[in-house]
Amino acid sequence: MKAAFGLALAALLATGFNVGAVQARQSQDQQMMKLSPETRLEQRCNAKAMGTVNRDHKNFKTDEFVAYAFADTVIQGELVKAPGGAIRNGNVWYHLAYTCQTSDQGLAVKSFSYQLGEAVPRSDWEKHFLVPK
Repeated sequence: MKAAFGLALAALLATGFNVGAVQARQSQDQQMMKLSPETRLEQRCNAKAMGTVNRDHKNFKTDEFVAYAFADTVIQGELVKAPGGAIRNGNVWYHLAYTCQTSDQGLAVKSFSYQLGEAVPRSDWEKHFLVPK
């Protein structure tokens, strides 16, 4: 039995399976489940927004997102809409709207789409909760 387990573990590791990554994900999911359902859904979608923008725009290294900067976030079941968000890249804020469909109690994202807009004038930052880096 131990030999079979060892062979299975070796096969998983050889294929790039990372036990530490799985454990980290499980721990992250446990922490997320401590949040209210609405907060959990919005946080998962906000993280998806930042990651997707960074992948799609190679010159971006976003570090902050305010989903409610210009309009309230709308949550309907496991669907999150952030029509008036703002995302920070360096010391510039940009308008960003997204629609995010989650599943598994908000722990997974099934679909995600976004629109990246123009830079937000610095004179508008304070009234929309946008802070400099």
